[in-house]
Amino acid sequence: MTSGGSPLLSVRAESRQLVAPDYAVVDGLIEHTARSKAEAVQSVTASLDRLTAGLAVLGAVPFDAAAGRHPLTWSAYSSATHEELRHDKETGQMERTGLVTATVSLRFTVRDLDRLDDVAGVLAAQPDLNVHGVTWHVDWDNPAWPQIRAAAIGAAIGKARDYAAALGAAVRHVEHIADAGLLGGDTTSYQTAYSAAFRATRGGQSGTPALTPVPQELVATIDARFRTTDVSLPDA
Repeated sequence: MTSGGSPLLSVRAESRQLVAPDYAVVDGLIEHTARSKAEAVQSVTASLDRLTAGLAVLGAVPFDAAAGRHPLTWSAYSSATHEELRHDKETGQMERTGLVTATVSLRFTVRDLDRLDDVAGVLAAQPDLNVHGVTWHVDWDNPAWPQIRAAAIGAAIGKARDYAAALGAAVRHVEHIADAGLLGGDTTSYQTAYSAAFRATRGGQSGTPALTPVPQELVATIDARFRTTDVSLPDA
């Protein structure tokens, strides 16, 4: 038998947990086509005013730096106009139709998930609003995060003990605990959270976007190094 010294074990471990989302983000677009740019913009503005007035009844406020984690916010973050074109089959060219389309892109953030049905009702009442999608998110300081990270460390310790036992040794102490990749030699990108995106669907004939909370999977991945007791290996 020869003395192999005290090995350094490096392991990677992770923990996963499903949690309820903290908030929803709804993205949509208001679009109007008219015979002039002014008329198209005026129609879009009127639709936006009606929509935001309905949201204000629910307590919604415009999103800005002061809004923080307000229960319900909205943002009209982009607008545009363009001339409508059509393809002429005879000439093969794109030709102007004489109409102008105006659009405004919107985002609604809903933190009061008890009001999801109310918000869906307001959105459905606006025939000019097209909902593109709904995503569900978990805050960085969600109370589940410490539990998940602790579970990842526990998994790393368990894995290190398995390796040590296979060598006829025992884990002596921890050398390093780090987020995945921070101990060097790893260029792979690791996610610490998975936020699933779900397209909005229309229910029945009401046109109400589906706002049903979807559980989110949080993932904590760590790298760890442990020093073991001495290992003696048989001679070759």
